[in-house]
Amino acid sequence: MGIARVRDVVDTAQSLNSDLVVILGDYFATHRFITEHVPHAAWAAELGRLKAKHGVYAILGNHDWWYDVDGVRAALHQVRIPLMSNDAVLLGAPGAKFWLAGIDDQLAHYVGHKTFRGEDDLPGTLAKVKTDDPVILLVHEPDIFTQVPPRVALTLAGHTHGGQIVFPFMPPLWTPSAYGARYAYGHIVEQDRHMIVSGGLGTSKVPLRLGVTPEIVRVTLGA
Repeated sequence: MGIARVRDVVDTAQSLNSDLVVILGDYFATHRFITEHVPHAAWAAELGRLKAKHGVYAILGNHDWWYDVDGVRAALHQVRIPLMSNDAVLLGAPGAKFWLAGIDDQLAHYVGHKTFRGEDDLPGTLAKVKTDDPVILLVHEPDIFTQVPPRVALTLAGHTHGGQIVFPFMPPLWTPSAYGARYAYGHIVEQDRHMIVSGGLGTSKVPLRLGVTPEIVRVTLGA
């Protein structure tokens, strides 16, 4: 994604006038077929234009950790976007408060063949929730949903790109998840727990999306 595309995405997101904006990680990714190098300061400046009543919050993704986590952190800090790293914050007006919690990446460190060590701390993050108000949880990889307790009203995830290449009437050919297509995309309900996995934007591994439209997901919540 070149900087003009990033600018269009931000303009579209801003036009939705959302109460809260969350950004779920992987601010840049690498493969051999890039057409434009976008410096951290450039994409961060565009994201810095996002505004919402309850704020704009971000978490890190695996590509951020693998390639330049310090640079990503510095870029988001420069544009005053809070980075949720195993943290929780209480938002909203009296009578309509909710917790926004965000965990760090689950694949942060490559250990060996198909083995990673994460920086995520789900129990420690939820321990920071001190009231009975609803919890919205931000995660990059959706696989952790199997561990999310019913206490969390909604989990929001990215990472999979919806499979990125999906042919009609077939499951994704490949999804970066230990659960295959189970958490590839969409609104997932398991044991009365809810998760929405965004198809996201851009590409990873190969410069191709097929059958999965790039998207900004707008979620409308009600009591």
